[in-house]
Amino acid sequence: MNKYPKDLSIIVSIYNEVESLPELVSWIGKVMERENYDYELIMVDDGSRDGSWEKIQELARTDKNIRGISFRRNYGKSAALFCGFEAATGKVVVTMDADLQDSPEEIPAMYAMIAGQGYDIVSGWKQHRQDNKLTKNLPSKLYNATARLITGIRLHDMNCGLKAYRNEVVKNIEVYGEMHRYIPYLAKNAGFDKITEKPVRHQKRKYGKSKFGINRFVNGFLDLLSLWFLSTFGKKPMHFFGLTGTLTFAAGGFIALWLIIDKLIAQTHGLKFRPVTDQPLFYLALAALIIGTQLFLSGFLAEMISRSSSDRNKYNIKDRF
Repeated sequence: MNKYPKDLSIIVSIYNEVESLPELVSWIGKVMERENYDYELIMVDDGSRDGSWEKIQELARTDKNIRGISFRRNYGKSAALFCGFEAATGKVVVTMDADLQDSPEEIPAMYAMIAGQGYDIVSGWKQHRQDNKLTKNLPSKLYNATARLITGIRLHDMNCGLKAYRNEVVKNIEVYGEMHRYIPYLAKNAGFDKITEKPVRHQKRKYGKSKFGINRFVNGFLDLLSLWFLSTFGKKPMHFFGLTGTLTFAAGGFIALWLIIDKLIAQTHGLKFRPVTDQPLFYLALAALIIGTQLFLSGFLAEMISRSSSDRNKYNIKDRF
């Protein structure tokens, strides 16, 4: 018996893209019919106010492959993908944007790389972007270079919305906040490390305007640091806070001790000396002692919270017999 009811689940996150929906659904349908896929198209309306949900309902009346999810308000792309992943029943799950900049013609090749070549994730790589070079291309290159350095995943375009996943991947990760940018990193931390990329065609936006501003790169960098910290020290916070606190406390103690010894030596030999409390270094040492103590106690408290967590022994098991 087939484990998955569908060959393919296509998840589209939608926010005020009513003009592009008929063309997108038609384009996807043509590709799916040509390839003879048994598929479902999961359209997640992220609180649109332009009639997108009504258009999805209208399209679903004539296309039985469409499944719809509608949020009461705008929660963001991560929330839309999370609900789409929960609903997906296909062997391979593909995500794409609704603005017609991602081409459905890329899906068959990405599907084959998952189903036939054994990859866990295939990420699209928009080699030749059709965006503004100053506001999109250059920041994107810097952002992706930083992401490669921190995550160790050699992807040129981690933020590309067109991706294909093995079903097990999307069922074993939790996408929240704005972490949709780092799903490959979440998957890697969950044990799915067969990750590759495929150059894909990128098209100019046909309708409306982009919903993302330049601030997404700043937010994305902060999210990346948060994710790196949680994945590295999430279950062992004392390793970070305890070590940092101990080193800071030791540095402060060494400086304070050195100032005291230096004063005593000068006093013993009848040399001129400054009182310890008159020296700026003393107050720096005092601050280091206080900060070191606070960091150590923070690590201790974080360790207690971590040990009480309900998922402290949650592991992804690949197989058993």
